[in-house]
Amino acid sequence: MITIMDTSKIVGEKIKSLRESQSISMEELSQRSGLAIEQIERIENNIDLPSLAPLIKIARVLGVRLGTFLDDQDENGPVVCRKNEAQNSISFSNNAIHSRKHMEYHSLSRSKADRHMEPFIIDVAATDDCDFVLSSHEGEEFILVMAGIMEISYGKNTYLLEEGDSIYYDSIVPHHVHAYQGQAAKILAVIYTPI
Repeated sequence: MITIMDTSKIVGEKIKSLRESQSISMEELSQRSGLAIEQIERIENNIDLPSLAPLIKIARVLGVRLGTFLDDQDENGPVVCRKNEAQNSISFSNNAIHSRKHMEYHSLSRSKADRHMEPFIIDVAATDDCDFVLSSHEGEEFILVMAGIMEISYGKNTYLLEEGDSIYYDSIVPHHVHAYQGQAAKILAVIYTPI
């Protein structure tokens, strides 16, 4: 079983290792990703668990797919994820600097090599946080609500999705995914990010 802290530590260490192996300074990564140096420092030092948007921006600058930060091994053939294996999780904060509220991501493809999609089961914790910051990144996302009600802020629109509802959108439009009225929920999310 991978603990949340172990996994978050792996993410920060992998980013730092990849950045250093490519002789990219923290300043250059900041400039090319559009993220503050302080935010990158906090991610690399495992102080903050980043949200997906900054991770995707960092992955693009480093020329790697998002899954590189999550992988522990590479499998070239099909990858089967049994339901008990999906219990291993990684947590990202909804917004690394402004909030410590978390969604718990259960990767369904951790060992699949050269993948272009990242499928997750996400447990959305109940929260009273209602200060959402929209973010954007290249790619596409597909979300299917498995339990509860989700609210998707997408550009100037807001969509309420109930159990069984789904949404597919371009991630380049500023968006935020959160549980409706802070209630707990569970979703299947598939994120595609071009390298």
